[in-house]
Amino acid sequence: MLVQLSHVVKVALMLLVTIATGSHKLFLWKFEVHDQKEKVYEMRTYNEALVTNMLPEHVAKHFLGSKKRDEELYSQSYDEIGVMFASIPNFSDFYTEEMSLVLYFLYMSLFVQQKFSLISYDVFFDSDTYMAASGVTPESNTNRYADRKTEDQSILERWQHFADLADFALAMEVTLGNLNKQSFNNFMLRIGLNKGGVLAGVIGARKPHFDIWGNTVNVASRMESTGVMGNIQVVEDCYNILKEYGFRFVRRGPIYVKGKGELLTFFMKGKDEPVAKTTAVSLPHQIADKS
Repeated sequence: MLVQLSHVVKVALMLLVTIATGSHKLFLWKFEVHDQKEKVYEMRTYNEALVTNMLPEHVAKHFLGSKKRDEELYSQSYDEIGVMFASIPNFSDFYTEEMSLVLYFLYMSLFVQQKFSLISYDVFFDSDTYMAASGVTPESNTNRYADRKTEDQSILERWQHFADLADFALAMEVTLGNLNKQSFNNFMLRIGLNKGGVLAGVIGARKPHFDIWGNTVNVASRMESTGVMGNIQVVEDCYNILKEYGFRFVRRGPIYVKGKGELLTFFMKGKDEPVAKTTAVSLPHQIADKS
């Protein structure tokens, strides 16, 4: 009887050891699975952050979508975009390091963008020119991804983002003026603005990046390169829109633009308080010209 009882105890102990060992292995396996899930989540979050920093939000969502195929290309057209080019032509008179100007623009644009959420896309060209675009959003997309129809909006509603971009340009001038006072420099911005349609897409196999092309971009670039330091130059079409938001202009006159011939241009000199007919439009970024 005692022998049988001893045998039963041994079997029971073996079962307990087996169960305990199995439970321990199961715990370790669950822990490893949880750890792997954590690493996958962290890697996915990191990759999403990289893509979001490289591309506009709605473009990033396109590439991060579960149904996206690797061989697909992103190319969309937009009818109502604002484009700005800015440079500091006299920067090289003081500094020769190319990266210095990039960092200067980066600091200035980041400082200004703390108050502006309008910039859909910005980039540096040739280390000495800053470019920004407004309105590169699903709302202004002319393809099947458009969120709403432009005919449902008034002219002032449709071009509010462009007025904000003009505010952004004025704010950059103010910011540069403050930086000049602090650093005892006399840097001057030369800015060109334009509006219209563009083609947008992601290019580059090894280092993909978002870019926009078209006549609108070319004219904005020409407005900067043919401009005068300390001024923001626009063509007549932009003048006709922006004056409705209270921006003040001085007529420069016709100038020759390579590839375009003669274009009537204006210098934007500041902004007045909104008049009665535009009081229904939200103008959150007011910059008064005291000159």
